[in-house]
Parts: sequence; structure tokens; C-alpha cells
Amino acid sequence: MPNGQHSQPPKPAATPGGQWYPPEWPDRIRALADGSLTPVLPKRAATVMLLRDTPAGPAVHMLRRRTSMAFAGGAYAYPGGGVDPRDEEHLIGWAGPTRDDWAARLGTDPRTAQAIVCGAVRETFEEAGVLLAGETPDTVVGDTTADDWEADRQALVGRELSFAEFLDRRGLLLRSDLLGAWARWITPEFEPRRYDTWFFVAALPEGQRTRNASTEADRTVWIRPADAADGYDKGELLMMPPTISTLRSLEPYERAADALAGAVAQDLTPVLAQAALEGGEVVLSWPGHDEFTKRVRLGGPA
Repeated sequence: MPNGQHSQPPKPAATPGGQWYPPEWPDRIRALADGSLTPVLPKRAATVMLLRDTPAGPAVHMLRRRTSMAFAGGAYAYPGGGVDPRDEEHLIGWAGPTRDDWAARLGTDPRTAQAIVCGAVRETFEEAGVLLAGETPDTVVGDTTADDWEADRQALVGRELSFAEFLDRRGLLLRSDLLGAWARWITPEFEPRRYDTWFFVAALPEGQRTRNASTEADRTVWIRPADAADGYDKGELLMMPPTISTLRSLEPYERAADALAGAVAQDLTPVLAQAALEGGEVVLSWPGHDEFTKRVRLGGPA
């Protein structure tokens, strides 16, 4: 197994329910409720639930954010990050559903859809070393650990190279058919850093392997969604609401290919947390996800 990966993740300090909440949220929720906080506009982002088949069912690739990170330190998440606006600028080599198809699925225009899908594939390469691209519409690149691949990956991380430029340089087509759009979550309005994030599902291509290539993660793990959810329920694994929600939605699938096929039926209605005043409390809730409801007493801790 690659360095830095484990069959089961180590257990961090237990937290109630495993749900990550930053300590400044109560004050920010109050400020939003009384009108003294103005929400910032969310940036577009993409993240990928990368799956591989095991005898016990599909496992998902997760990373643990470094505990020193200002946002969600110590929380388990998927490879992902911001969308690069440069990937809207010109058409790239493309295989699979058309940009118009993706625009209809994601609720955007074709250029924005291209940038979002590029973001999903690029972030998976940057943070896990896995590349969903090939020289032809029915092939995928093999091992991407050689020095020349690593140099390109570092150039992408440093934004010295756009993903579109990278694909052109390599003569590669982005394999959009290897991705399935799964969910869309928007960071709550009271957060200082906000993202409009599309979640995708994909299967690990044959011949490729993951590694901890992210500077934001201190370890990675392949784990069955049900096992990860169980760790969350026991307070052993820290996660944000979108992560545990999407993990639970993966549990019914017996193979990675089944999950990819099931992506077409997933609801992409954006999930945005709401904060409301009820008596002496601020109530934080995610529509359609009652398990994450949080009640904060005014003038006191959560």
C-alpha cells in the first residue's frame, strides 16, 4: 500500500457526533441574524469521491486535513479545491458527454461547465496523483508517478500552468465520461470563506494508484463509506456535513461502476445552510438534512 495510506484511518480525539463546527460559528450566526454580517460571494469549487472495488465493496479515497489548517483542520474530506477561471478560456480535448450536456446537468453555461469538470479532474491529479484523461476517447493514461508527470503536477499546483494548457501539452483528452455529478453544497452565508462546490464520483483507473500529494493533508485512506460513516457516528472521524452526507449516499452501491451509473439520478439542487432566530436560540439547519441541525443559545455557547 502506498506510503501514507492505511487500510483503516487512525482515530483522532472523539468529538460529539464527529461533526466539525468551528468555535466562531455562534458569534457569526448571531451577526448574520442581526444584519451586521454581509455574506461574501462563494467561489466555484469541485471535489471528487474516488472509488475502487474491494472484496467487501467499494472503498472511497479520503484525506485528512492537517490539524494546523485554519478551516476544518483534522477533518476527513475528498480531493478537491477551487475552479480555475482560465479553464473557461478555450476549448480543450474532450471525451464523453458534451459541454452542453454537462451545462444542463450542472445548471451552468458550457464554458463554466468545462471549467468545473476541469477543476474536478485537475484537483484529483494535484491531490491524489490520479488523472482522468487519455490520448483517445477510450483510453486512460497509466502510471503518473514519473519525474516529468510530477513536474507538471507541481506546475499545476503552483498555477504556473492551467489544466487546459497541461492537456494540450500532453496531447490528452479529458475523460468526462469517467465522472458523474453527485451533489452540490454551498458554504453557509456566515462563513468568511465560501465555496459553491460540485461533488463528483469516479472510479480509480486501471494502472493508476493514489498517493498523498496534497500539502493540505497529513494522511490518506481508502475506506468503505459505511465504515467511514460509522467512525463519524462514533465521534472518531471528524467531517463536515457535505462529506458525511455524500458518504451515506454511497453506501447502497456494491461496485464503483454502479455508483457511477447511479450518478445520473442524484439531485443537484444546491444545499445551503440556513440560520434562523427561534426564541432565545439561533437554529442552524441544512434543508433536507435534519441530522445536522444545530441550536445555539443567544448569549451562550452552543
